[in-house]
Amino acid sequence: MLEKEGRVYSVAKSGYYALPVSSSSPYVSGNDLLETVYVSARHPDMLVLSCDEPAFLLSLDSPLLLLERELVRQYPRQLQSLSQPCGELELRTALAARYTSSPVRCWHADDVYIGADLRGVLEILIAVLGLAGATVVVESPCDWGILRLLQTAGVRVLELPLQDNGCLDLDALSHLLESEVVRLVMLSSGISMPMGSLMPASDRRRVAQLLELHDCWVLENDIYGELAFEQIQWRFRDLVDAERLMVFSTFEKIIGPEAPYGYLLSRHSSAELQRHFLLRSFRLSPIRQKAIARLYTSGRFDQHLQVLRRMLKERMQHMTQLLHERLADSLQFILPAGGATVWVRSLRPVDVRRVFQRMLNQRILVAPGELFSIHGLHSQSLRLSHACCSGTHDLDAALSCLADALRLEMLE
Repeated sequence: MLEKEGRVYSVAKSGYYALPVSSSSPYVSGNDLLETVYVSARHPDMLVLSCDEPAFLLSLDSPLLLLERELVRQYPRQLQSLSQPCGELELRTALAARYTSSPVRCWHADDVYIGADLRGVLEILIAVLGLAGATVVVESPCDWGILRLLQTAGVRVLELPLQDNGCLDLDALSHLLESEVVRLVMLSSGISMPMGSLMPASDRRRVAQLLELHDCWVLENDIYGELAFEQIQWRFRDLVDAERLMVFSTFEKIIGPEAPYGYLLSRHSSAELQRHFLLRSFRLSPIRQKAIARLYTSGRFDQHLQVLRRMLKERMQHMTQLLHERLADSLQFILPAGGATVWVRSLRPVDVRRVFQRMLNQRILVAPGELFSIHGLHSQSLRLSHACCSGTHDLDAALSCLADALRLEMLE
């Protein structure tokens, strides 16, 4: 098995040997910071504090695969092979029911589109809306994967920085909507990641009213919508015109890597969306999708979610306590309202890239804040994961190294 994984190789009449580590540094990959993060995260002896994988703490992979095996025995092979280009009907129905909050805010299976991964779904969305060359406003900091995807597609991205309390500057947003031809505004449904902040309900309502005033399309990012520690009163999809709304998310953050599918909810452009999904021909296992649907309809997903939220909150509290004890004189942070990471900012100007490199030399990987912007914002910030350490000792030691790296950087 180790040989198949590429970790050892065999020599005839001699035995098995570990594959040598490349002579070139695994921690540095040119000037592309994001590439360096990706390459370093794959190194076996790296403590990865850069990731954002809530399901690392507790996944549904095992129950999902067990349910899938049961369904394989129930469904004949010819039924398994029937093509549904927009996703398995049972799963689309389950998602539509989950997102329906009232007779007015109602979704149907035909409004739901499922793809192999989130990137593929967003690529279709960009094509259907014709966003290449158009202007899109996003919250900042913003997920680096989404930012890079928009850049690659030729979308003009305007970043609107979030305040520490999770609010947007309404005057700045109003100015953008009045002075620019904005095709779309992308907003978080609940907690705004990577900051982990939660916009107050009153501010959320004012933002929705402003967007309605300008007849602006809203793309709601619901990737972390279920991972808030407390109940969220209003989401943007409850406040804006459903005819100018699209919602996207993925199963992976909560269920785990065995459910990498992305999905989109939209009441409009159905013919174009269906055509693009048909042409894209995502090869999705109908049985795996049925198994995910059964996790929802049986209540197993919600049971899992409750436990996962509690574990994430406990991990967050432990990390923030350590940050107070070890780094109160060098870092500030806002207490996250959910998710698996903490967003920290240096109290004094430092070269965060050099701090990043110092940590890398200690085999500890953190995520520099500049990755979450395409206009050079957040250069004094870092994202730290509290879900990916196997034990409290690892986290304690890692934060001690971070304190040393910041102290050395301030002295130079």
